[in-house]
Amino acid sequence: MRPANPRFSSGPCTKRPGWQPQALVGAALGRSHRAKIGKAKLSQAIELTRDVLGVPENHRIGIVPASDTGAVEMAMWSLLGQRGVDLLAWESFGAGWVTDALKQLKLEDARQITAPYGSLPDLAQVDFDRDVVFTWNGTTSGVRVPDGDFIPANRAGLTICDATSAAFAQKLPFDKLDVVTFSWQKVLGGEAAHGVIILSPRAVERLESYTPPWPLPKIFRLTKGGKLIEGIFKGETINTPSMLCVEDYIDALNWAKSIGGLDGLVERADGNLGVIEAFVDNRDWVDFLATDPATRSNTSVCLSITDPVIAALDAPAQAAFAKSLCALLEAEGVAFDIGAYRDAPPGLRIWTGATVERSDLEALMPWLDWAFAAAKADLDKAA
Repeated sequence: MRPANPRFSSGPCTKRPGWQPQALVGAALGRSHRAKIGKAKLSQAIELTRDVLGVPENHRIGIVPASDTGAVEMAMWSLLGQRGVDLLAWESFGAGWVTDALKQLKLEDARQITAPYGSLPDLAQVDFDRDVVFTWNGTTSGVRVPDGDFIPANRAGLTICDATSAAFAQKLPFDKLDVVTFSWQKVLGGEAAHGVIILSPRAVERLESYTPPWPLPKIFRLTKGGKLIEGIFKGETINTPSMLCVEDYIDALNWAKSIGGLDGLVERADGNLGVIEAFVDNRDWVDFLATDPATRSNTSVCLSITDPVIAALDAPAQAAFAKSLCALLEAEGVAFDIGAYRDAPPGLRIWTGATVERSDLEALMPWLDWAFAAAKADLDKAA
């Protein structure tokens, strides 16, 4: 049996079940995004986001340029520098935010709190009197924070959270998060290039009381004359969005509501992770990269090849083996784009977000055994 849908990419991710281009017939194509119809569509996307994610009414939601990357950079460039900052990183995207804070913003009072792939850093080290930048779910390591209990309610600093592979699959405690960013191309299977930023009242207060010492490009500016540009959070975007992509996001949000909203989305992602957990528990050649089951991602599931023969190879040879395994699966048309991220340890990364059907993962699992055995046999022949 083959997966009916072999698309297990970690971004852009597979479309919702049953998606067809006809879902986009209501898009405001050829119309200005500043016209009544365009602003109405953007406002609808914002309010559906609030509804599905359970965002508090006093938090602002804005659609911004350049995917999740643009949203995170907007937050960092606009908010950091007022006080010291703790930068958490346990995979490549978190490490990228560290690099930008240190080498681009050149923040002097910045602490790095890091961990290797597969682990979380010691969260007890974080000082919440400082600002804190972190990813909720490490997309390239498959390691997530299990909950927001490590964040105090009474904190002096701001928490800036990159939640791009967590939003719509993991419940985010908005009372603990001052900035949340994501791209709708992940868990909801939307199209790329647009980001979403969610600001708490504390983040807005910082924006209106603090001016960074560096120039801000137009696409990062959230204030004018010391006041928040409220229009951004009502659908008046900074630059021109794709109304086709907006319509697709609205369709995905309506689908999310039809399956039970956030609870339904989380249930689907958890169930998908369960398929892989059951598979790994009964295999001796593969294991989760995440060392603690409580921190396993239910979206970007990262697996290591632990077979002793493969594990004894040097890093380039391990990477070549993993690539050969993935190539076999792609050639059979059963799994596309499941290789580990380029900066991560060699292995597999299988997307299990809510748009993935459990039946497709169940069909894929035996093929993983087949591909491993075939790739190992080829390795033996070459020896």
